[in-house]
Amino acid sequence: MSSSSRTVLVVSSGDEVYRRYCLEQVAAAYRIVLVSDARPTWQNELVADWEIADMSDPDAVITAGRILATRHDVAGVLTWDEYQLVPAAHLARILGLPGSDPESMRACRDKGRTRALLHEHGVGSAASIRADSMMEALLAADSIGYPVVLKPASNAGSLGVLRVDSSGQLPDAYAFAFAGTQGIGSESDEVLVEEFLDGPEVSVECVTHRGITAAVAVTRKTVDFEPYFEEIAHSVDARDPLLAEVASVATAAVRALGISTGIQHVELRLTDRGPRIIEVNGRIGGDLIGRLVLLATGLDLPRIAADLACGTAPDLTPTRSQAAAIRLLYPDTAGTIARRSIDASFAQTTEWVEEVRWLRDAGDRAVLPPIGDVDTARIGHILITAPTAGIAQQRIALALDQIAIEVDTHTEPERPTSPAR
Repeated sequence: MSSSSRTVLVVSSGDEVYRRYCLEQVAAAYRIVLVSDARPTWQNELVADWEIADMSDPDAVITAGRILATRHDVAGVLTWDEYQLVPAAHLARILGLPGSDPESMRACRDKGRTRALLHEHGVGSAASIRADSMMEALLAADSIGYPVVLKPASNAGSLGVLRVDSSGQLPDAYAFAFAGTQGIGSESDEVLVEEFLDGPEVSVECVTHRGITAAVAVTRKTVDFEPYFEEIAHSVDARDPLLAEVASVATAAVRALGISTGIQHVELRLTDRGPRIIEVNGRIGGDLIGRLVLLATGLDLPRIAADLACGTAPDLTPTRSQAAAIRLLYPDTAGTIARRSIDASFAQTTEWVEEVRWLRDAGDRAVLPPIGDVDTARIGHILITAPTAGIAQQRIALALDQIAIEVDTHTEPERPTSPAR
């Protein structure tokens, strides 16, 4: 644990697979106290103290944070958990610590509010109409024009999001999107009907300090499982010329939402009308994107996030210049996993393979969209580095040749209980 005298209060450490690196990188520079939903396990060696709270209850989260603040001289409040953005912002305000206005975090969580603010400030986005019933959704889709996208106004991980190509598909699509509003962490039961933005999807990783935003990296994405929007791959290249093209749109979106400090993961589509905002997330991107940024550029987003939470100007000087990529592994069909493996010699001796991680074992069930979601469909991931983005894609292809996933399709999978991403 860091010998630093400054203490950061982390609200929710998140899932070990996707967020352990965040806690580790903050712990290397700060003393950590944690608000968690359970007694720490893997977090134990990284935290100095903790309080348990019902993470679905914002008041309970804030109370737990205030208790920790009576025991420690807390210098900043930090979260990378999508569902804790608003409570963490309220907690920072109550404790008199740096942080964005809770309303700006609420605007990130409410995609309808995001659209309204982007439109108000002239930032390229998508036409969007709230629908409180299937009939309203039909009228909204007719007004916007097919194809459209239906999504919960407040959720994460593409839960309940799908493209609709015709009015005949809309009743089932509305039911699917509405079901996504009922999930854990959703703060609204509203459904949005939106213009479909056609084109490659990217995200811009941004850093904001005292209202000034810098775009520090661009992540190129691969999305699959149409008409759903499941992200199956990400890559970051420190020299990607696309960053200069999309930076101004991403930073304008951050300003439009009134965000004054922190890390932002801004998702866009590159349309024939230019970059258009999908959403603005007031946190470090998921799927190990922060690790990709570190491997490619040397910029430590969790450490930078902790600096910002304490009111310290971050050092945004890149110390590396290469590419990094992750491929998230899915089976071709749903069923029971019969075998999943990677050539052991390849995984252990290939210097550019940074990590191979299996999330499911033989005998586990894999449930694909629309029945399943990101937590029930993924088998594992492989993370690699390369001198350039082109070589990174070649290396990912080579790695996939060493991986075998076999599924028994004779069993009809039910949606299993899975840990949150």
